[in-house]
Amino acid sequence: AEESRVLDRWPDTPAQRLQSYNFPDRYVRHADFDVRIDQNVTGPDAQFRLRRGLAGSGTVSFESVNYPGHFLRHSGYDFRLALDDGTSQFAADATFHQVAGLADAGWSSFRSYNHPDRYIRHYAYELRLDPVTTATARSDATFRVTS
Repeated sequence: AEESRVLDRWPDTPAQRLQSYNFPDRYVRHADFDVRIDQNVTGPDAQFRLRRGLAGSGTVSFESVNYPGHFLRHSGYDFRLALDDGTSQFAADATFHQVAGLADAGWSSFRSYNHPDRYIRHYAYELRLDPVTTATARSDATFRVTS
């Protein structure tokens, strides 16, 4: 019964990468638990499993491939790779609505579950959670989910 419960919550999903729209040679990755976009990234530091959102259905959370149980989480609008502590606050901070890309509808953008006026974006190559009000910000907040 416990195994079924876990498998229902964490179905096997392929590892994915998030490619930057306006810097297509850069991908989201974690380094020392900080989250940024970098060039020439390979391997598990730049791979995530898009999971059913920790805070609710119709949403996604990004679980690290090489640190299972660790998710992309915003805190103070900055992103870290953090271990799920099981709290509702963690779940809300690590959950996003995947929407059509703000700069290109064929790509994706990720709106915060608990700050619905903010999106995942990069700024100076660091991942942040910000309001998106300019063309540059829309490009910074647009990603391709790719293998």
